[in-house]
Amino acid sequence: MGEHLAEITGWVLVAVVLVVVALFAVMTLRRWLLELGGGTVECSLRDLAGTGVWRLGIGRYQGDELQWHRVFGFRRRPRMVIQRRGLVVLGRRTPSEEEAEALAGDAAIIEVRSGDAKVELAMSLGALTGFLAWLESSPPGWPVDLPSGA
Repeated sequence: MGEHLAEITGWVLVAVVLVVVALFAVMTLRRWLLELGGGTVECSLRDLAGTGVWRLGIGRYQGDELQWHRVFGFRRRPRMVIQRRGLVVLGRRTPSEEEAEALAGDAAIIEVRSGDAKVELAMSLGALTGFLAWLESSPPGWPVDLPSGA
């Protein structure tokens, strides 16, 4: 009886390890597919109307959209799409001590509004420079409001 229980326990542990390895492989493949076309940047997001929790993710520039995908997830579609048209940068700040522990070391945080959605994006200084360049490169006549010092 004891040998049989040990054998079952061993197989259960093997199955758990295989499931963990398979999940890791699927998420790695998903991230690779997201980054395949280029135009991606590591970008954490906090929905100010929701839970207010920072979520680790990947931003993907697709024309006039910034598509945000969670790092840990299986969905191929973005969790949030931020349209460049009508996007307003409300402010920029450095992370608090508590936030700095959860975010990248050189992260800068910007608060943006797109329609009714208000979110904060945390990204590296280089990624922020790219984001602002993308925002400012909108076609002529598009309203873009940047606060002074952004």
